[in-house]
Amino acid sequence: MTAPGSELTALSHQLEDMLVRRNPRGMKQLQSALRPGYLARAAQLINKAQGTVLIATGFPVVGTFETDGPVGAIALYETLERIGLNPVLVCGPPLSTELAKRYRLHEIRVGKPDCLDEHAAGVRAALAQLTPSLIIAIERPGLAKNGHYHNMRGEDISAGTARFDTFIELADCPSIGIGDGGNEIGMGNVYEHLAKLDIVPAATCVDELVIADVSNWAAHGLIALLGYMRGEDLLANIDMVAMLEYLSAGNSVDGVTRRNELTEDGLEPEIGLQLIEDLRKATGFIPT
Repeated sequence: MTAPGSELTALSHQLEDMLVRRNPRGMKQLQSALRPGYLARAAQLINKAQGTVLIATGFPVVGTFETDGPVGAIALYETLERIGLNPVLVCGPPLSTELAKRYRLHEIRVGKPDCLDEHAAGVRAALAQLTPSLIIAIERPGLAKNGHYHNMRGEDISAGTARFDTFIELADCPSIGIGDGGNEIGMGNVYEHLAKLDIVPAATCVDELVIADVSNWAAHGLIALLGYMRGEDLLANIDMVAMLEYLSAGNSVDGVTRRNELTEDGLEPEIGLQLIEDLRKATGFIPT
């Protein structure tokens, strides 16, 4: 089932607004820099994908990984597998060690800055082997124009960050970037609008950028709209709390509090669960 264009566009606008309604990090203001309908365009890229889809995630925090990003990546993985695609998660250790226990995974590792030619050759080999039809990067650090990676505090985290940007640059398939702060892959699409945010912005561009108050929530929005397009309540299959518990057992931390707890960017899981319910209501799968 495919929704009529005008109806889908209107719903996309509604969900886009829902994803940034709390606005803790300025994404509501950044929204005006994006051409409306970006959620629908990204969902259509997923709906048109065939075979393998790469889903990159994992933002390093205090020697481990944060909950924002992996929850959304797992949700997308399970959804894409449900609709017949072959998703493969892409990340570095220690997150890769945990996710590989349950999911198909391609591991990337931190490389030396003076070995970029070797790195690019490795990426080309990986792309030739994996042959993705689509690449999604959710809450994945993006290179700044200074050639380094930075966290939300402006700290240089390059020494512990595996480079995924090269996959986006060298792949011959479409790409989707998901972020919530301005320092993630995809934010290069709106680079000139990031000056007002208190971050070192990322410069890597993608075909479609999706923003949200929490990156995981953007994944939920995509799944909701994809389900609407296909006539199936795909979001009903997502158990966000179970995903948080799984990641916590693997030593995740909240990216804001830096504590091992079942939260997303300092927000209790009930807030994310309410958003999921609201998305299902907006797409007509549960009564309003």
